[in-house]
Amino acid sequence: MTVRLDQAAVAYEVNTAHIDTEPLSLADIITVPVDPAPATLPNRFPTPVAALLQRAHHRLLTGGWCSGALVDGDGARCMLGAIRIEASGDRGREADAAAVILEVIRRGYGDDVDSVPSFNDAWNAGRTPIRMVSAAAGLADARGL
Repeated sequence: MTVRLDQAAVAYEVNTAHIDTEPLSLADIITVPVDPAPATLPNRFPTPVAALLQRAHHRLLTGGWCSGALVDGDGARCMLGAIRIEASGDRGREADAAAVILEVIRRGYGDDVDSVPSFNDAWNAGRTPIRMVSAAAGLADARGL
């Protein structure tokens, strides 16, 4: 059966190789207006560190994620860059938020992770780092931070 499937796959490739295709434009596919993000983020967490991490998570989702710098040329931020801008100069709260994120990272990826920046820069896409910030907000709220 495997041989037949492999032969069918090769035959399909050969039979369709001459068909020219045009790249799709998103404007052709999306025909309804996209709802913009809410102007203000509802505060889901009453504790200060958890609220800070929630705001940082929201900033990463709306403003973009980057690696290799706190802020890139387009305004996207890394995990610590998002925390720093949302902390508004409160270095103590910033340090507490970074410590919670590092704990969440180490719970999921082991004690080999040296720091939040090294974890952030190890990824090519922001999905996992952004998810860690969200998980850290939940942990900080559970601890009353």
